[in-house]
Amino acid sequence: MTEQNINKSLYSLLFILLLMAQAFSQELPFGYPDTERTKISINQGWKFHLGNPDAAYFEKNTDDTTWETVNVPHTLALTSLALDGLQDEKTQLKFHRNVGWYRRNIMVPENNNKVFLEFEGVHQVTDVWVNGKHVGKHGTGGYTPFHFDITRYVDKGKENQVTVLADNRRSMIVPPDPGPFDYVKFSGLYRDVYLVEKHPVHIGFNWEARRAGVTITTPTVDVVNKNATIDIKSVVKNTSGKAENVTVITRVIDAEGLVVLKLIDDANVAQNSNYEFDQIGSLEDNVQLWDVENPYLYRVNTEVLVNGKSVDVVENNLGIRKFELNPDRGFMLNGKPIELMGFNRHQHFPYIGDAVPDALHYKDMLQFKEFGFNIMRTAHYPQDNAILDACDRLGILVYEEAPSWISMSTDKEWWNNFEQSERVMIRNHRNHPSVIIWGGGINHRGYVPVAHNTAKQEDPTRLTASQGSRWTGWQTSGLTDINANMLYGPFIWDRAEPMFAMEGHHGPEALAPFRKDSLMTGLISWTAHAYYTFHPTHDKASNKIDRTRSGGMTIFRNPRPELHWYKAELGKEPFVYMLEDWKKGQDSITVYSNAENVELSVNGKTVATQTSSKDTIYDGLHHAPFIFKNFRYADGEVKAKAIFKDGKTKEVVHKTPGKPHALELMVDTVGRKFTADGADILMAYATVVDKNGTAIKEYNGKVNFSVSKNAMVVGDNANINANPMFTEYGIAPALIRAGTTAGEVKITASAKGLKSANANVQLTAYDPNVLATNARAIYDFKKVEVDMGAHDQLVQFGWDFWHGKDEEKSSYRLPIFNNAEVNLATNSTDGVLRWLGEMNVIGKYGFVYGDGVLGIDENGLSINFKKLPKGKYKLTTYHHAPQSNSDEMDPNKDKLKEIRILNIPYERKLTISAGENTKEVKVTEGKMMQFQEPGKSTILFNVQDDGTAKVNIQGTAGKGIWLNGIELQEWNK
Repeated sequence: MTEQNINKSLYSLLFILLLMAQAFSQELPFGYPDTERTKISINQGWKFHLGNPDAAYFEKNTDDTTWETVNVPHTLALTSLALDGLQDEKTQLKFHRNVGWYRRNIMVPENNNKVFLEFEGVHQVTDVWVNGKHVGKHGTGGYTPFHFDITRYVDKGKENQVTVLADNRRSMIVPPDPGPFDYVKFSGLYRDVYLVEKHPVHIGFNWEARRAGVTITTPTVDVVNKNATIDIKSVVKNTSGKAENVTVITRVIDAEGLVVLKLIDDANVAQNSNYEFDQIGSLEDNVQLWDVENPYLYRVNTEVLVNGKSVDVVENNLGIRKFELNPDRGFMLNGKPIELMGFNRHQHFPYIGDAVPDALHYKDMLQFKEFGFNIMRTAHYPQDNAILDACDRLGILVYEEAPSWISMSTDKEWWNNFEQSERVMIRNHRNHPSVIIWGGGINHRGYVPVAHNTAKQEDPTRLTASQGSRWTGWQTSGLTDINANMLYGPFIWDRAEPMFAMEGHHGPEALAPFRKDSLMTGLISWTAHAYYTFHPTHDKASNKIDRTRSGGMTIFRNPRPELHWYKAELGKEPFVYMLEDWKKGQDSITVYSNAENVELSVNGKTVATQTSSKDTIYDGLHHAPFIFKNFRYADGEVKAKAIFKDGKTKEVVHKTPGKPHALELMVDTVGRKFTADGADILMAYATVVDKNGTAIKEYNGKVNFSVSKNAMVVGDNANINANPMFTEYGIAPALIRAGTTAGEVKITASAKGLKSANANVQLTAYDPNVLATNARAIYDFKKVEVDMGAHDQLVQFGWDFWHGKDEEKSSYRLPIFNNAEVNLATNSTDGVLRWLGEMNVIGKYGFVYGDGVLGIDENGLSINFKKLPKGKYKLTTYHHAPQSNSDEMDPNKDKLKEIRILNIPYERKLTISAGENTKEVKVTEGKMMQFQEPGKSTILFNVQDDGTAKVNIQGTAGKGIWLNGIELQEWNK
């Protein structure tokens, strides 16, 4: 048997075993609903054939044993940095204008579930067959997701054959074709593919319709009082053939896994119909806001039950934030003005084009964060789900647009596809808090009514941008919300509205005007990384080795030296960086730092100490460059010492480079794992250094990369000039692709005449069960809140109320805890309980701590529980001594003449104890609690089989003990 046949058999066996196990159960974390839904990655083990678009390779019995075995993400062909030497046009008439056939088998369990194939993106027209039968065609474009219902095409309990034809030939009706466009549209099955199972009653895919899937909005966000209203619309599809009693439970879960909001609704859903559950609730206490500094994420878990049985679940992240474009202050996030500073991003990577694994998408945004960028524009098309997930997690704002560049077709079908691509983009990414702007036009051309109107119809909560340019069209926002322009030079602007540069130069001179002028809302520079293009006039268009264009970083994500200035300007950590190398003829030095002063010395002798440049081109910057001139070079070293406001210093030294001596190898594993899925990629960088460790920037040789078993160097033996590799800035990069077996991988970099370097990295095991891998625990604990007081108390909204009478025993039933009982008692027979009603204390929970019970007993009080279910509990108690706010308009005024409880001395400090746990709390007092919290204590206790527990409250001076309310919650975390 050939190696390819062995691999194919192993992939099939592993997948069958996984699906068999999946048919019985999934191992899910605590509290996560166990339903019929499964989502399995089928990225591994595809058979691939290039070309022959008219062949009948979809037939079930096609012999594909000689085809190449590949893993997704996959491109039709690897590409050299010089675009394989091809001279093509910006319409891309030839390059990657081919088709690719992909085939693999899938095992579908024998059950009554619906079965789907989900594709995140395929370039660009896709046909799918199952068991030789044509399932459907997706012809909208290559940058948005789609799915096919294959339920009636599969044989359940058996292996099923899937064929995909990815057709990247030029189209006159599929944007961004027919072009031109200033980027390369690559090819292949280049984003993730999944096999999804759902119960016949289920939540559909978000992109199916405007009202489909789950839509989350926050109609109100109060950044002052830290509360929010959350609206969740969940569309349930009943394909069961009969009416079903459906319950939807939506849980909002905090970062610790605790349910902070739970919404439950029921409906009878008719057969073969959809029903929208529209649920709304609020978070009243200490809402954590999502922003670029603290990207706090809640989770929204939507569970579907049929006749009480859990059948489906989906989960989305929720970032609660409030943003607006203020006509005077610019862009506002959570009530504060924020300068939008970032870069445009193409999804191109060297050799693999668009076929980028999720880990590299995440790394791109992690690098954005490292440099202080807070916004990314997806130029010029919708990008991978992984990049949006990364922006959500890291706190990076997103401006996303439908696939286009400059051209507009006159073909109605082209516009239909453009509009549908925009709709799917929005539906797919509408629940991402990082997204703040949808493109409301076509790049360079300005606003386009259909783009703006479509965005507003799909998602009226986001802003739209005009996408204009300074050399054409009406220089305003037009129909859209934001005047977004391409600012590469002088422009027309009457200051009637804020100006936002969706493109522009980068560096200190480019950013300075935006830092100085609050109406210049932000600058998204062009571009973050060098990218592939057939643009004929850029400075590397004729380069026979590397034709990639532009970029603050190389296409290998190596930052160009000038980019480091952003760390000084935007970063908060002490920073110093020297731009130039120290070599003969150097008579000026530029230093980037956020220090107040920088001292420059040559071979230990101070040249100058100075502040940052005062040149007017830098007006507005917080940390302009430090520029040192008029000194003589001398062999040795130059040192820049940054002197910060607090007196601390930080140094950087550059030495005169010697002869090339060795390689230093860095493998970029920061913030990520290297996963054994056969497609993950790790970036490796080999730097040529002299004996002192100084980088040799002008090294003319090449560096060879090799790896041990279970990995490979991308482009090895592919004749694309990838390995051995030339250096740029003294660094030779390589892409290391993972194998499919976990374990250690050794990477070696070597070059003729240089000392080689090694690095070891760990390949982690891969689990294709996407749902189980991403699921996190849910602690949906029962909780009761009880407001205590006399019969005339004012009850807090949403709380239970416990009324008591003076000197009488008092208890309260807790139905939520199996009708358990709680009673309050003094700890001696001499003690007394005095109950107080409404006192009108001002404060958020004034109705709770504005009344209560005062226990008078030298031995303290006890809260006693009976018949509580066995487990762990958290008890919060309120301790405030109220005073009255009654006035002439208040009927309580007469009551004050009779009450003497307010004159009883009370304890100022209490000790709360339960078993071995003890907490202390200060008792607050007064009638004005608008700006402070009441005295509160939280303590944990355990309940055994007897169902009893006792919590003691003890003072120190034998005075009265105030208790206003309690919160009891399960705590089996």
